[in-house]
Amino acid sequence: MAGQALRGWTRCFHPAPAAETRLIAFPHAGGSASAYRSLSAALSPTVEVHTAQYPGRQDRMDEPVIDDLHVLAERLVDVVAAIPKPFALFGHSMGAILAFEIARRLEARGLVPAALFVSARRGPDIFKERSHHLADDDTFLAEVSRLGGTDASIFDDPDIRALALPALRGDYKAVETYRYRPGPDVTCPIVALAGDSDPVLELPDAENWREHTTGTFEMDVFQGGHFFVDANLDAVAARILGKLTVSP
Repeated sequence: MAGQALRGWTRCFHPAPAAETRLIAFPHAGGSASAYRSLSAALSPTVEVHTAQYPGRQDRMDEPVIDDLHVLAERLVDVVAAIPKPFALFGHSMGAILAFEIARRLEARGLVPAALFVSARRGPDIFKERSHHLADDDTFLAEVSRLGGTDASIFDDPDIRALALPALRGDYKAVETYRYRPGPDVTCPIVALAGDSDPVLELPDAENWREHTTGTFEMDVFQGGHFFVDANLDAVAARILGKLTVSP
């Protein structure tokens, strides 16, 4: 990718040139870069956050949604590789799988992240049949709203509904059709984060992440549902800072 194309894939809300570490963050299904604005502020200036902006939303609304996580990882690996080192990866829900797949590709190039934070997502090789992306609009949006990250009333506005549906459906398709491909996993430390009342994540499934690194594994459980990070922002930020600023 050319330099301009690389820059188009990420947003940095709180530039911190003196930061010793960068955190590249990957949003949940239907999410955009702005989902991490608060986390970016909480980590700045110690850690500079670069957030992926997927096609098909906000200022990339005119671009087609990428509905295959392996394809999306291939598009983003050059973007991450161009960010100054050292860096760590953070992904929430869909973003956790994407971060993992990017980490695998980076390590194949000899680029090892300082840590991989996987939030609100089961391990990559645990497959559970889901087909929400094929449901009718009302059923699909009810499932999206059930997770608690979106106020269901916003979908009452037909214009917002029309704008949101393509990215949501495309991302859900990407998640629901993802299949883990056996092969080298990662050597970097993995930190799994989970909410204790997440309606779509069983804690033993989050523990599965330990099987996908030859490095250290840690898991922290917070009070809250699928979007527990919002209610535990300071604690999550402290956990990230603690991992990235303390020598192993």
